Amino acid sequence: MAIVISIVVSYFLYNRVKRQFAESTQPVKIVAAVKPLDPGATITADAVALVDWPVNFPIEGAMKDMKDVVGRMVMYPVAAKEPIRESLLAAPGSVGLSGKIPDGMRAVAVETSDVANVSGFLYPGSRVDVLVSFKPQTGRNDEEVTATVLQDVLVLSTGERLQPDPTGKPEKVRQVTMLLTPDDSEKLVLAANQGVIQFIMRNGEDQAQVQNPPAQLKDLITGTPTAAPVKVKRPSAPPPPKNVYEIDTYDGTKKNTVKF
Repeated sequence: MAIVISIVVSYFLYNRVKRQFAESTQPVKIVAAVKPLDPGATITADAVALVDWPVNFPIEGAMKDMKDVVGRMVMYPVAAKEPIRESLLAAPGSVGLSGKIPDGMRAVAVETSDVANVSGFLYPGSRVDVLVSFKPQTGRNDEEVTATVLQDVLVLSTGERLQPDPTGKPEKVRQVTMLLTPDDSEKLVLAANQGVIQFIMRNGEDQAQVQNPPAQLKDLITGTPTAAPVKVKRPSAPPPPKNVYEIDTYDGTKKNTVKF
């Protein structure tokens, strides 16, 4: 009897554990990219698919319905077979440039020249520093200075292009749009109204913030001759005193002194 009861209990326990294990390892369906997606691209039905994903390794923000993904704009690069997450997508209904602007940020456009846009090699996705040359109007002098007003700024678009040229061909544009905080947006607009704006391209991995004083015209002069030393005429020293000898002579009570 004991053996029979043990077998029955073991059978039910085994089935229960097996069923629970099967439920815990049952994959779930999530939406993943079929091909690489670039920022600014609108997701189409053929660009994504439902794939199996282990339930034991959940992904925060994973999308489980194709209808919630198709038609949305991608804000960040997505690799092939990468799960689509809410944080990678623009808000529903966002199109064009507005879809690339995260919450709390602003897109600001400024006029450029061939020199300012680094001879056409400035493209969407570039990281730049913003310099401005102006006269500070401090009341002391009218000397022009060049100062760095913004560093490590992301370029959203160049002209009407939201994506860089696939061939890397330089393109001359009249406007550059950058992604900035509200405070930095005010600085950029003020700088554009004060003087000449210049963009300095930087390495995309270089995020250092350098504190440099504004450059002045005198900083351009590297070989300034030193002034000739001024000779100071010193008064000549007085001649040394001469040796004087005295001889006293007496004639009775009369004294007579002779110097030579």
